[in-house]
Amino acid sequence: MIRSLSLKNLSVRRGGRLLFEGLALELAAGEACALTGPNGAGKTSLLRAVAGLVSLEAGEVAFDGVDAETARGAGLHLVGHQDGLKPARTAWEELRFWSLWCDGSEGSAQVAAETLELTPLLALEVRRLSAGQRRRLALARLLAAPRPLWLLDEPLSPLDARFRARFGELMADHLRRGGLILAAVHDPLPIPARALEIAP
Repeated sequence: MIRSLSLKNLSVRRGGRLLFEGLALELAAGEACALTGPNGAGKTSLLRAVAGLVSLEAGEVAFDGVDAETARGAGLHLVGHQDGLKPARTAWEELRFWSLWCDGSEGSAQVAAETLELTPLLALEVRRLSAGQRRRLALARLLAAPRPLWLLDEPLSPLDARFRARFGELMADHLRRGGLILAAVHDPLPIPARALEIAP
């Protein structure tokens, strides 16, 4: 569905403060871009603006001719710095819910769990998972209900080295299939990626 992402002359203001202005980016299918910059520069706000959760002060977000409402409703995933998981649910209840909500299936949720080695943890309540396990559970929704554009906020924190490498393989596979990745990072991504610095 989404074959490119175009950000034109973007400006975002939060809490009365202009975070950035005049920002531009062209991202095509098969490409990744790493958003860099200090804390508070606006990396998270940019991801949320692309997802339609933060209003623009100026500029335009376009999705290769796909109208924004359709693209945001069925063409992208946003995995924030906070995992967005309900602590009282089991890992399986959370993964199943997000898979079905995003037009996946129970079967695709099970495959995603196997891919990220979550199967032995599915009966546990989310609150009992470690930070790295919760992050893997949040990332599993990307696989359980595939969508072309991944918006990722610090996706590798707090994964250990093995799962950083594993998720790098999954990101590379997503790009090979024509996906797009826009990720806010402090550490380099484990895949080739263009860099866009957001400076205050």
